[in-house]
Amino acid sequence: MLETFKSRWEIQKNWQLLFPVLGIIGLGYSAYKLTLIFTKPYSIFVTIIVAILLFFVLLKLTLLIFKKLEHKWILDYKWEMIRVFIVFAITGSSSMYVGRPIMKLIGITKENLNPFIYWVLFIIIGLIFYQILLVAFGWLFGQFKFFWAFEKKMLKRFGLGKLIK
Repeated sequence: MLETFKSRWEIQKNWQLLFPVLGIIGLGYSAYKLTLIFTKPYSIFVTIIVAILLFFVLLKLTLLIFKKLEHKWILDYKWEMIRVFIVFAITGSSSMYVGRPIMKLIGITKENLNPFIYWVLFIIIGLIFYQILLVAFGWLFGQFKFFWAFEKKMLKRFGLGKLIK
């Protein structure tokens, strides 16, 4: 069974199994946290059952997305797609955690600014840090080349392509 899994994901070395394991743990954690939002008033038994069901739904959805992207993204091995998804997940969360203290540091809070303007600035600052962190985490996970190309394409779409020549 493990050999079939390794063959399907083009895993040649055992250390590469780290990424599917991290992906499954992250997916399970996400399913559990999402389930808690809806099942707080119910027993832990109900929460666990719903989390397991949601885990399998998210797993099917993730595998469907992998299938659609495997020909679009140029990666050497299929298991690297898991690594790319992990980088996207970490970057998305981190950019918001970094953006919030930066906003406080420069004096932007919900109390001293119109809520609409606050959230627009929050998203803009989060996007700025997202761009930086995406390449940094991509480098840490050994996917710098992929994320640098992705970043250049994204900046061109934002009309900032002249910044990266």
